[in-house]
Amino acid sequence: MTAEQSLAFIVIGAMMVFFIWGRFRYDVIACSALMLAVAVGIVPYDHAFDGFSDDIVIIVGSALIVSAGVARSGVVDAAIQRFLPNISSVRAQLALLVITVTVLSAFIKNIGALAIMLPVAFQFARRSNVQPSVFLMPMAFGSLIGGLMTQVGTSPNIVVSRVRQELTGESFTMFDFTPVGATLALVGCIFLLFAYKLVPQRTSSQVSVHSAIEITDYTSEAVVAAGSPAIGKSLSALVKLGDGGAVVIAIFRRGLHLAPLPDITLEADDILLLEGGPGALDRIVSQAKLKIAGDRSPGSREKAGSEIEAVEAVVGSGSPIEGMSAQRLALFNTHNINLLAVSRQGERLKQRLGSIRLRAGDVIVLQGARRELTSFLQDFGCLPLAQREILLGTTRKAPLPLLVLAAAMGSTAVGLVPVPIAFFAAALAMVVLRIIPLRDVYRSVDGPILVMLAALIPVSDSLRTTGGTEVIAGWLGTVAAGLPPAGALTIILLAAMAVTPFLNNAATVLVMAPIAASFAGALGYRPEAFLMATAIGAGCDFLTPIGHQCNTLVMGPGGYRFSDYPRLGLPLSLVIVIVSIPTLMVVWPLR
Repeated sequence: MTAEQSLAFIVIGAMMVFFIWGRFRYDVIACSALMLAVAVGIVPYDHAFDGFSDDIVIIVGSALIVSAGVARSGVVDAAIQRFLPNISSVRAQLALLVITVTVLSAFIKNIGALAIMLPVAFQFARRSNVQPSVFLMPMAFGSLIGGLMTQVGTSPNIVVSRVRQELTGESFTMFDFTPVGATLALVGCIFLLFAYKLVPQRTSSQVSVHSAIEITDYTSEAVVAAGSPAIGKSLSALVKLGDGGAVVIAIFRRGLHLAPLPDITLEADDILLLEGGPGALDRIVSQAKLKIAGDRSPGSREKAGSEIEAVEAVVGSGSPIEGMSAQRLALFNTHNINLLAVSRQGERLKQRLGSIRLRAGDVIVLQGARRELTSFLQDFGCLPLAQREILLGTTRKAPLPLLVLAAAMGSTAVGLVPVPIAFFAAALAMVVLRIIPLRDVYRSVDGPILVMLAALIPVSDSLRTTGGTEVIAGWLGTVAAGLPPAGALTIILLAAMAVTPFLNNAATVLVMAPIAASFAGALGYRPEAFLMATAIGAGCDFLTPIGHQCNTLVMGPGGYRFSDYPRLGLPLSLVIVIVSIPTLMVVWPLR
């Protein structure tokens, strides 16, 4: 082993130790490893930052924006309420998510399948009062397993088919992978449904200081507009849309104040006084197509090009609006601002929203153009809270995000454009079509994850450029020489699993497949089972967040630590090995 190869193993080994230790944040560790690799000469100066232009970084960042656009549209909430209103068991929810992602991944890019279902996972987590981390890692692992079922399901299958064509003159076909892949998918899904508790519940690393300001008693006002699906339905059916996060505290009908009885039938033009958290209020208003805050609508201003947003602010002591109501202030007519909700600590507000007299300490939600909001807050002594996304009162474009995502995945499925171009174009479309406001675009992208990926790519590639992979191949030949057929096949599978975190999965196949084929020939075996084992190992990185973009995609939203992945991934890897070896030997005989 040369000095450069030794240094590559030392740097990568030290980096893994620090990742598992978890004392420092993962992006800091990755950047430190990159600088160390440059310093010792295993990564050239002119290639140190190649990772920032790598396709994986573009795919992960774009997928986060696309997923945020789908979630923001409200279409996921509406679909769940319509088709899956009664799924409340965590295991049942997990089964739906994992099985759906697994099946979709057999026919579309696994990161696309995962991006579709991420918003559903967050909705289920909110409904069941659990952290999204319960769902996200099993979903990511399901997407990897699902890709094993067809030739187009994952890059390793495509690459290994090409390698077989070069070696034997005959490529694998579309469904040659299905007998083994479907078996692994079935066993893997069953395992994930029972073993998901191995992963601790984590709080998302994307949660910032605003999560400490959890205001759940906002009072807001909405009108049952003509054409609302709530007309003719009971009040309890409407409240159900908020998943228990909001209640109706009063109904005003033609000047009468009605008690909010659960079985009362809603009519057009009913005015509802709602109380709850902003997310629950938004779900009720958007899904029932209610009209927020009377006749004050931001629609006309949006058409004029002003970007509308909502902010939370505290009425300061001595503020000019203290003791005044929104009606008296003529907020909308004078300042072009809507009052969407009010929260007062320790008190339930039962007046109409416009008639509430504001007090010092009240938390209010205001909606308007950013410039007008800034001026109002400064002029009237209101203190903005830590900024968080408030969707209450925003205009939704429900079909567009799904159409954009479908176009991206369809174009990659037929080979029209590469995956990075398709997803980057989809993310751009989310912005251009104003599905996601400009101010929220970079909030949707998990910066530390992307920096970690970009820094790790040249470090991981040093294993190849220094010849470390050839050293690994030599070790394999020595170890497997005296093993029985099942043992030799297992060695190839384990080697591919071990290498894929440090190369991308397609590169792993390119490196390992010729080794596997020549290894099989030297032992007098047919190469097909060994090539299949290589593809399975390369497609099953369950031990780290860095070997596959699906694992990386869920790391930030799930709040996972590096050491969380082996907790679920190691036993799943053992299950894959135990099941795949005999299945391969039956489906693809060695002689």
